[in-house]
Amino acid sequence: MAIVLGPNQYGKAEVRVVAVDRSRASHELVDLNVSSSLRGDFAAAHTDGDNAHVLTTDAQKNTVFAFARDGVGSPEAFGLRLARHFAGSYDWITGARVAVESYGWERIAVGGQPHMHAFRRPGGEVRTAVVTADGNDLHVLAGLTDLVVLKTTGSEFWGFPRDRYTTLAETRDRVLATAVTARWRYTSLDLDWDAVYDGVRTTLVETFAATHSLALQQTLYAMGEAVLERFGDVAEVRMSMPNRHHFLQDLSAYGLSNTPGEDDVLVYHADDRPYGLIEGAVLRDDVPPAEVAWLGTPGSC
Repeated sequence: MAIVLGPNQYGKAEVRVVAVDRSRASHELVDLNVSSSLRGDFAAAHTDGDNAHVLTTDAQKNTVFAFARDGVGSPEAFGLRLARHFAGSYDWITGARVAVESYGWERIAVGGQPHMHAFRRPGGEVRTAVVTADGNDLHVLAGLTDLVVLKTTGSEFWGFPRDRYTTLAETRDRVLATAVTARWRYTSLDLDWDAVYDGVRTTLVETFAATHSLALQQTLYAMGEAVLERFGDVAEVRMSMPNRHHFLQDLSAYGLSNTPGEDDVLVYHADDRPYGLIEGAVLRDDVPPAEVAWLGTPGSC
């Protein structure tokens, strides 16, 4: 028997970077969380404690801050700059993965006008980008997390098998709510990242709203399908969507009804757990897979 070192990587996780562009009276704010991981010949560091091939995680952190000083741009563009740099630093570094979370800020309105240097954080939605350098190949994943959406009708769930443990009633009219995590892989590195991101996000939200849902699985597929139909530079979309259940509250103890089709106002209780978790990928069958682009990315089945 021989004991050998298996796949490994290392890097600096969650470098918090806030960059403020003060070149104009109206300041611009970028708020990022950046994580880097390197792959390559690091065997001696593991087996012998020889650090000759170890680009320190502290150096990786400092590189992130230094690159931000030159301007960030979109999360995808910033990730590409960092991944190219790290992967090209030394011969023994064969790949790099840079994951970027971008936190949105909006200007505070004062007297009905956006303030030039005061901001607020809306909601919990986060824009994401993951750039992977694998040898000479570069892969870009864009995405978002915690996009919370809800429909008060236009959703059904019925026709499922029943066994002795099935208590869920079939319904032709229910609340459908979820917090979307979506990531999509580009086939091009020459894009207007912000414009395409905005377009994909809009497509996801509009398709959720417009699809008469017979299951959250059906909605997931329709959202991914719509993105691929509208954006030829997207190879695949992977989504993770928890079903945030809303159940009609029994008000009969108070002499009140709470019945769809009979009452104009319905009252639900929202259960935060347990929840159904629907995950899936929608992809083009004429584009080669690139599983290396997804390594280390959660929520991908």
